[in-house]
Amino acid sequence: MPQLRIGLAQVNATVGDLAGNSDKVLEWTMRAAEQGASIVVFPEMMLTGYPVEDLALRRSFVDASIAALRELAADLATEGLGGVAAVVGYLDRRSGELPRVGVPAGSPLDAAAVLHGGSVVITSAKHHLPNYGVFDEFRYFRPGDTLPVFRLTTAGAEQVDVAVAICEDLWQDGGPVVVTRKAGASLLVVPNASPYEREKDDTRLELCRRRAREAGTVLAYANLVGGQDELVFDGDSIVVASDGRLLARGPQFDEALVLADLELPAADASLPGGQQRANAEDGTTMTIERVELAPLPAPSPDEPLTAPMLAPQLPDLAEIYGALVLGVRDYVRKNGFRSVILALSGGIDSALTATIAVDALGADRVHVVLMPSRYSSDHSVADAEDLVKRQGVLARTVPINPMVAGFESSLELDGLAAENLQARIRGMILMSLSNEEGHLVLTTGNKSELAVGYSTMYGDSAGGYAPIKDVPKTLVWDLSRWRNERAARHGETPPIPENSITKPPSAELAPGQLDTDSLPDYFVLDKLLDDYVEKDMGSAELVAAGHDPALVERVIRLVDRAEYKRRQYPPGPKISVKNFGRDRRLPITSRWREPRTE
Repeated sequence: MPQLRIGLAQVNATVGDLAGNSDKVLEWTMRAAEQGASIVVFPEMMLTGYPVEDLALRRSFVDASIAALRELAADLATEGLGGVAAVVGYLDRRSGELPRVGVPAGSPLDAAAVLHGGSVVITSAKHHLPNYGVFDEFRYFRPGDTLPVFRLTTAGAEQVDVAVAICEDLWQDGGPVVVTRKAGASLLVVPNASPYEREKDDTRLELCRRRAREAGTVLAYANLVGGQDELVFDGDSIVVASDGRLLARGPQFDEALVLADLELPAADASLPGGQQRANAEDGTTMTIERVELAPLPAPSPDEPLTAPMLAPQLPDLAEIYGALVLGVRDYVRKNGFRSVILALSGGIDSALTATIAVDALGADRVHVVLMPSRYSSDHSVADAEDLVKRQGVLARTVPINPMVAGFESSLELDGLAAENLQARIRGMILMSLSNEEGHLVLTTGNKSELAVGYSTMYGDSAGGYAPIKDVPKTLVWDLSRWRNERAARHGETPPIPENSITKPPSAELAPGQLDTDSLPDYFVLDKLLDDYVEKDMGSAELVAAGHDPALVERVIRLVDRAEYKRRQYPPGPKISVKNFGRDRRLPITSRWREPRTE
């Protein structure tokens, strides 16, 4: 049987950086060639980054993507890489289509191209366009209707047929996967930009196994890695055999070249070239388009891989923490910030946020501000100072009492208004230091607080990025304990003071204040929020699931009333099935109320 080595280039693209992304393709194709790979597969929309959102509707951007692809093909050949078949995602357009209502302006395509011999030899576009969760692809793209199959001559002068599908084409039944079997291809390569969600890696592996069996091919799934605004892409690229066996797997949250040596059925010489129509079994008809790549000098492995890359799956908490760290690192790096700043209160939320920032950027780029008030407890100040010593972050103390007194001398405030004044003064201090010194302000609120509106607009919600925005309070504790345990296992000082983890949470805006004065116990609240926010259960369903009827009514009211606050909250990395942001979009102005339960 023909043998070839494939490389999956699991790399970190940046949206809009066509030159930088092209350089990455050149660099990683060279790496693949040096290690004997004759095919290298890059992620979905590698040239443009993903998601490009409304940039897809901008003609100049589409033109630039198409031009960059052609230039890249020529550059690969100039660098002596023309014999490598490079599968590269990019933004294309459907030509000859007149503008009309209901079709994305300019008819953009989420496309993939095979580059070989200095040319763009074949292109195709994503067939299934996702329009759920964080995806809006019906808004941006036209669907593709071809399955490209390229015939590649191996170093042993044998030929194999390779088909290309794109990301969502695996997640939906029918379409390119079924047509791949009809095309007689022996390898299906799939560029992907599949965002991270908790425990999605297991789902992804089972999906690839099932689709490989359906297509009757080896399946190579190359996934994007990196942070893009609220999305985090975790890599986790996979190669599976036609019987579903795992052949290779990349790491999560790191760039990697995943290599695999494949034995594949030889191409059927009797199959016709050119175009062939095929029913996709999802109500559509696709065109199989075949091309034969010119035999060119291509890399040949000096010897078989000693062992394929089989990166271990991360435990649940390690996986979540890795996503948060990568999200922060890339948001800071890709947006050109040198450093971050946050309020350090001595509580668990700010302690975890600071720890994530240090792991993402290094302690020398993390600034913290201690802003005690007359209600700050001695232990909170001591816990904050303890964290500073443990992690070596850059700290300053700015007492807010004089500023509060200045406001109080001019305004008569009491109760909640007086409490919120303290939070807003702290927010103003952080934003002023950000303006003066160029730091990105990190907001420290968690998902539970954000859900029920337990935050102060222009106060503790002020900032540019919110690292734990999608992390419920109970998970904040779990992650903090896990991070300390990891440090202890490695003989390091645990970064988070134990008292910050164990003490009752409090905003400390009033004498003796505790979160439980205003909210139910977080272990009760988080279960209810998960059912209401992430599972979209109504009040009757929530009660039937065992939640207290009075609490259901109260929490629903709090969540619904806080929608206007969430719209003004900074972005933060998505880790759950449904985050506050791209996933969950509800009207601010609405008179719908869940029916009361008896």
